[in-house]
Amino acid sequence: MLLIHCPYCEEERPELEFRQSGEAHLKRPEGSATLSDREAAELLYFRTNSRGLVFERWRHIHGCGRFFNAVRHAVTDKFVKTYKAGLPKPEIDADGRLAAAGSNAPTFDANVEPDVMGDAAHTPVARTEAQQ
Repeated sequence: MLLIHCPYCEEERPELEFRQSGEAHLKRPEGSATLSDREAAELLYFRTNSRGLVFERWRHIHGCGRFFNAVRHAVTDKFVKTYKAGLPKPEIDADGRLAAAGSNAPTFDANVEPDVMGDAAHTPVARTEAQQ
C-alpha cells in the first residue's frame, strides 16, 4: 500500500486516508468575470497532465482533514515531497527533477527518466491496440 506523508499530522498514513484534489498552484487571472466561455472552460477543466514531477493538491480526509500540496512522479506514483498549503512551489531543475534546497534536501530517484513513459507495451495506446 502506498504511504503518504501528511505535513500537518507529521506522519505517513495509508493512501486510503487521502483524496487527490487536482493540480496545485493554480492562479485565477485578473478580470476572470469577463472571460469568454472558452477561456472559462480552459481555466476550470484543462490541466497539464504531464509525465514526470507534478504538483498536486491533496486532502487528508480521514485524518486532520486539511489540504496540502505534494510533488509526485506521475509515472511511478512516488511522492517526492509533501508540504503545507500556502507554501511556495518547490523549484524544479532543467532535468525535470526537484532542485536541491540545501545539503539535507531529499534526492529523488524513481529509476525512470521524467520524459520517458516506458516501452511501447506499457503505454495506454499499446494496451488498447493489443486488446483489439
